[in-house]
Amino acid sequence: MSTQPPPLLNRCLQQTLRRGRVHRSAPAGCTAIPLWLFDPAVLEGPLDHDEAQAVVAEPAYWSFCWASGQVLARYLLAHPELVRGRRVIDFGSGSGIVAIAAALAGAREVVACDLDEDALMAVEANAALNGVRVSLCPDWRRREGVFDVVTAADVLYDPENRPLLGDFRATAPRVLLADSRVRNLGDDAYHLQTVEEARTWPDLNEFEEFNRVRIYQAEED
Repeated sequence: MSTQPPPLLNRCLQQTLRRGRVHRSAPAGCTAIPLWLFDPAVLEGPLDHDEAQAVVAEPAYWSFCWASGQVLARYLLAHPELVRGRRVIDFGSGSGIVAIAAALAGAREVVACDLDEDALMAVEANAALNGVRVSLCPDWRRREGVFDVVTAADVLYDPENRPLLGDFRATAPRVLLADSRVRNLGDDAYHLQTVEEARTWPDLNEFEEFNRVRIYQAEED
C-alpha cells in the first residue's frame, strides 16, 4: 500500500489550482476508508483571480468526500448483507468511497460510474489504497450487464436529475440512495432508512442543513 500521493492525481488538481495536491486522509464520517483527497494546507493565503476562476469553472469534486458519500459508505459497512455477493453499480462515484465500501462489504463486483475522467482515476487510486478492485464506467448510459444494486450519493442537487430515481429502479431491484439536499424525493418507491450526520471532508463549512444525510432504499417486492 503506497504512502505517497499518486502524481497523476496531483497533476489533475494542478490543472485548475497550481498549488493543488492530494494527501491521504480518513474522512471523519467514515474513518475506515482512507482516501487521497485535497490537501487544504496548500491554501495558505488567498487564491489569485485566475486560480479562483479556474476552480469555479472546473471544480475537482472527486478531491472532496461529500457528507452523503461518507454516510452511505458507513451504512454499507454496517449492513454488508445489502451488497454481499451482488453486482453493484455506484452512480456519480466521485472519490469512490461508496464503491469502495461496497467492495469491502463483500460485493461480487463493483462498477464505479462517473462522467469525470479524473474522478475515475481517483476511484482507481483510492480503491488500490484500500486493497480492493473496482471496475470503471465513464457513461451511465453505456453500462454493461445486469446489476443487483444501484448506489448513489448526493446526485439530486440539480432538479433535472430527478428522473434518475426511475432509472435507478429500472436498473436494479435494490437502490440505496443518500442525499443531504432534497427533503422530499417525490417517489413513493423510496423509503427512508435513517438520518445521520456528517460533514464534507476536507470541511467546506457548508450550511448545517447539508450535514444531515437521509438514506433511502427502494426494493422490488
